[in-house]
Amino acid sequence: MHPAVLRFAALGDSVTLGIGDRGADRRWRGWSALLATALTEPGPVDFRNLADSGALLRDVHARQLPQALHWRPHLASVLVGINDTLRGAFDLTAMTVQFHETVASLTAQGTRVLTVCLPDPGRMLGVPGLLARPLARRVLALNEIIHTVGGRHRALHVHLCDSEVLNDRRMWSVDRLHPSERGHRWLARQSFEALREGGCPVNEPPSEEPDSVEPSRMSQAWWMATQGVQWMLRRSTDLLPHLLHLATQEWRLAQAGRSDLLDLRVTQDLEMALAALEA
Repeated sequence: MHPAVLRFAALGDSVTLGIGDRGADRRWRGWSALLATALTEPGPVDFRNLADSGALLRDVHARQLPQALHWRPHLASVLVGINDTLRGAFDLTAMTVQFHETVASLTAQGTRVLTVCLPDPGRMLGVPGLLARPLARRVLALNEIIHTVGGRHRALHVHLCDSEVLNDRRMWSVDRLHPSERGHRWLARQSFEALREGGCPVNEPPSEEPDSVEPSRMSQAWWMATQGVQWMLRRSTDLLPHLLHLATQEWRLAQAGRSDLLDLRVTQDLEMALAALEA
């Protein structure tokens, strides 16, 4: 892949849109834009950020994918799924089909695809265990889909889900759900390394050191105390009743010594979702 001008499309949600990292012009920049600046060898890069704030997998599949296919990029990144885990409806089979068709369609027209698996939102937000465990199960299942589909289509991959770097509070903006500038830079660097190892044209790696003042522990705590609860309610209006139901179920089964039933249910859902790939 050595075109005179490299076309790079970024698909995804608010993380790829750049929320948490403002550029010199005070607009959202983010990891994919930082990565684009490092892909300048042997020629210039034409970069298009197709991401939308709040996008679900179905939005990427229905709205962003057609735009990307029409443009025919040489390289496309796909980072999506966190918003799906924060919604009441969680149809793993439908999401599997949507993610597979997104990656497969891009690959079929000659686009090199970069995928990124997801961190645990419960750990990121620091929610109690009874609420965190249902979210963790969702993320584990969705990451298995991302890994399976990516492997099937030989996608390049950034393995984000179990990185210890994510425990560093400096990697997160005050809302704890979006990367800070440092976090965006780190993700850009990891993506750069994945592309370089995959034989894609690259130049110098993006710097991992932020230009802006990093959020302090106090500012993060203040945001969570004054705005975090309201923000979570706005973002997860349909999730909260469902999550409370799941937490109650979690507690009852734990009291009965049968927490394994919840793991078994997720395993069965995952098997059904993977079977959909063979249909």
